[in-house]
Amino acid sequence: MKLGKVEFCHFLQILALFLCLSGMNQAELTRSRSKPYFQSGRTRTKRSWVWNQFFVLEEYMGTDPLYVGKLHSDVDKGDGSIKYILSGEGASSIFIIDENTGDIHATKRLDREEQAYYTLRAQALDRLTNKPVEPESEFVIKIQDINDNEPKFLDGPYTAGVPEMSPVGTSVVQVTATDADDPTYGNSARVVYSILQGQPYFSVEPKTGVIKTALPNMDREAKDQYLLVIQAKDMVGQNGGLSGTTSVTVTLTDVNDNPPRFPRRSYQYNVPESLPVASVVARIKAADADVGPNAEMEYKIVDGDGLGVFKISVDKDTQEGIITIQKELDFEAKTSYTLRIEAANMHVDPRFLSLGPFSDMTTVKIIVEDVDEPPVFTSHLYSMVVSEAAKVGTIIGTVAAHDPDASNSPVRYSIDRNTDLERYFNIDANSGVITTAKSLDRETNAVHNITVLAMESQNPAQIGRGYVAITILDINDNAPEFAMEYETTVCENAQAGEVIQKISAIDKDDPPNGHQFYFSLTAEAANNHNFTLQDNKDNTATVLTKRNGFRRQEQSVFYLPIFIVDSGSPSLSSTNTLTIRVCDCDADGIAQTCNAEAYILPAGLSTGALIAILACVLTLLVLVLLIVTMRRRKKEPLIFDEERDIRENIVRYDDEGGGEEDTEAFDMAALRNLNIMRDTKTRRDVTPEIQFLSRPTFKSIPDNVIFREFIWERLKEADVDPCAPPYDSLQTYAFEGNGSVAESLSSLDSISSNSDQNYDYLSDWGPRFKRLADMYGTGPDCLYS
Repeated sequence: MKLGKVEFCHFLQILALFLCLSGMNQAELTRSRSKPYFQSGRTRTKRSWVWNQFFVLEEYMGTDPLYVGKLHSDVDKGDGSIKYILSGEGASSIFIIDENTGDIHATKRLDREEQAYYTLRAQALDRLTNKPVEPESEFVIKIQDINDNEPKFLDGPYTAGVPEMSPVGTSVVQVTATDADDPTYGNSARVVYSILQGQPYFSVEPKTGVIKTALPNMDREAKDQYLLVIQAKDMVGQNGGLSGTTSVTVTLTDVNDNPPRFPRRSYQYNVPESLPVASVVARIKAADADVGPNAEMEYKIVDGDGLGVFKISVDKDTQEGIITIQKELDFEAKTSYTLRIEAANMHVDPRFLSLGPFSDMTTVKIIVEDVDEPPVFTSHLYSMVVSEAAKVGTIIGTVAAHDPDASNSPVRYSIDRNTDLERYFNIDANSGVITTAKSLDRETNAVHNITVLAMESQNPAQIGRGYVAITILDINDNAPEFAMEYETTVCENAQAGEVIQKISAIDKDDPPNGHQFYFSLTAEAANNHNFTLQDNKDNTATVLTKRNGFRRQEQSVFYLPIFIVDSGSPSLSSTNTLTIRVCDCDADGIAQTCNAEAYILPAGLSTGALIAILACVLTLLVLVLLIVTMRRRKKEPLIFDEERDIRENIVRYDDEGGGEEDTEAFDMAALRNLNIMRDTKTRRDVTPEIQFLSRPTFKSIPDNVIFREFIWERLKEADVDPCAPPYDSLQTYAFEGNGSVAESLSSLDSISSNSDQNYDYLSDWGPRFKRLADMYGTGPDCLYS
């Protein structure tokens, strides 16, 4: 079978429509027959198919189906006995075949960018038997590309940066455009680049799309950003090619090409002399057109007479030089300072050293202004000493202060009494001499810290403060005494020379070389036969027995006077008495009992009798206390209630309402609806002589039914109230009733009563009581009527 050739005239028509330079290739099918082909036989003739690809142009815009090619079999004699069928990709939907002639047409517009080729299968069938007369074989219809896609910048728009002052040809960024057309066929996908906007500052490589600088010394400070428009055009840039554009924003990054410069050659600032240390005097700044690290500067004082008085530092945020005070200023000592200050870049680029030194100098003059200052003491702290034996009026020392201002105003002194509450000291207002005002006692207060005030005579508001520490020197004015209260015992079976107590002494004084005490017995006790004293020479002494055995029956307590002398000048002494008790001791010498009463009791009175007597005395005391307590009980209610159970809890409410006008504090409904029924109750502590005479009994009107209902309602409320008192508590409900037998007790009606009270004396009390005299006077001839 052999594929028929495309009609030449039809071929020329297609070429004219699409202006194609190359002809459409045809598919030829060559069949060689070696043996007869039998449909039903066991042997068949071997056939071989040789195909060339079909080509069809994309984007066909005609109204008729596009002719693709023709299939023809050698078996087909033209009598209509053979029919052709087509299967595979796009068969029947895109490609159709004339089953009689084998002509193939495309019914839809094809796009190579969507699918570049289609694989189909061809088959020749006997029309009567519908059986193949040729073996099925595949062929390919390839879509031939036309230039129907413009280049596109998939990554655009672009942003890039390049350092300022870069040389010509410095690479900035590379842009890339893609074309969806077939790069293997023609020039439809061959792209060249050009720059439409951004000249003459930048250029672009036509083939690679690399953007480069085109001018030298581009200055960021003059212009820091450029907008470029780059075009990509296919067909190698020829006329008729399609193009696409993108924008590129190029920012010039900063380099340190600008040295710092002070706007002024000199500055002047005025500061008061009272400005505290570390205060800011001034801020200066050198201008630098660079930004970021390239504009970072450091400042330093390189010369001038204020090197030690002022210092300069840099503010990292603003790059300003901050001048601060290091030492206190004094107008009277120096009225002005001159500083030479240098500002220099911290990061210098060696490529731009030719542009000049990257530092600058300026002069700062600081004028110190005079301020009215408080007086200043010659010393911040005065240390003075005085003996505690000093008499009142003794001079301790002198303080001195002066006015530091040029006026040198006189100064007056005083003591801040908040630091000398006891007023131990005085100071002369003019001379500053400090004297004692009271007797001093080192043992009470060893050091006095006082504050001395110095104020200007012309301006008392200016006050200076000086501090004085007065140390009180010790004298020997306190005698030694026992270090503690000793409880000394001696056993009845003690032997001679036995140590019964070791004693020591204390002294409130504080001698420079420490204490030295001497112990001895007084002259009266030196010759006693019971005890002796031994001075240990270490500020302690030992008490020893002088004889064997002691008896409590003879003497249970001994008093031993001990004489103690200190080493002061003059020395002081004191006599301290040591109490020694005679005790019954066990075998280890531990005291068991030290009282001697058991030995002096009458022989006929036993211990049991003593206990019985004591128990009787205690019983009588308890009875007396109970009687007194019962008579003094005041919390027991005085009204006797026969129905009251003593086990009940009484809840008493002593709240006093706001009167009849107060309707908020209590529920007044219960007080307005019922009449009171009151029963006279007896006093527990008084026997009633005549009952029911104090007040009449008021019965409910018309009967007590309402009262019972009232009680039942309150009882029900208490039963369901979770906040009510316990069930066995007594609750009292009271109400005023509808009226009072005593009627009104107001004094406003007293004037109409038959009172014998005479109020004429109100007329003698003066004009302030005229109104009362008019109201209560008896006659019209009152003094002020």
